[in-house]
Amino acid sequence: MTSILSSSQQAEELISELTIISAALMVLWLYLPGFLANTFAMMWGKWLPKTGYGPWPIDGGRNWKDGNRILGDGKTWNGLIGGSITSGIMMVLIVLQMGEPTALSETKATIFIHPLTGYEGSWWDTGSQISSAFILGTILGFSCLLGDSAGSFVKRRRGLKREGDVSSKAPLLDTLPFAIMVFACGILFLGDALISDTNLLLPMLIIIIITPILHRTFNVIGYKIGWKDVPY
Repeated sequence: MTSILSSSQQAEELISELTIISAALMVLWLYLPGFLANTFAMMWGKWLPKTGYGPWPIDGGRNWKDGNRILGDGKTWNGLIGGSITSGIMMVLIVLQMGEPTALSETKATIFIHPLTGYEGSWWDTGSQISSAFILGTILGFSCLLGDSAGSFVKRRRGLKREGDVSSKAPLLDTLPFAIMVFACGILFLGDALISDTNLLLPMLIIIIITPILHRTFNVIGYKIGWKDVPY
């Protein structure tokens, strides 16, 4: 008699077919639109004001009781909303490119796994792959930017201030909060989909550890092509 595996057991079986490095790369692929939300927010924060709209700082220019800004000029509504929506659009494009997801029990172990694998029945399953993908990507993008804002709040409390358009340099506070937040959101709020399975916790930890390197790499690229004022 064949036993029926739960979704978590199916996910565990699938992940066990990958090396730990491959599993970590799979996690990075699943969460890629969320991880790139900072870059998207930076683009919205720099480019939208050039059209005459914004910037609109989230803290409204207000100071905390320590006399320093709550978040600073680097955290804007145009960046938060634009970055989140752009992450949603990116997830839609990925899903359109990959086509229909297979059932979790029939999914082959690969780094470039379908982001919607196992999403059926989740609260964000709208019955449409496109709208479901948009919701997923937007949530990941928003959680990333929420974590990034938390990092900025801590930096301001430590007295680290922006100098005009140049952000203060704090490598761990610039990287770990958004990585931790995007994974925490996935695990806690995305239902029974593969992307939220607890068997991904170890690969997630590996990505968190190497996130400062990834973040610096993306920032150097952004600096080289003129999107950032500093390479950090």
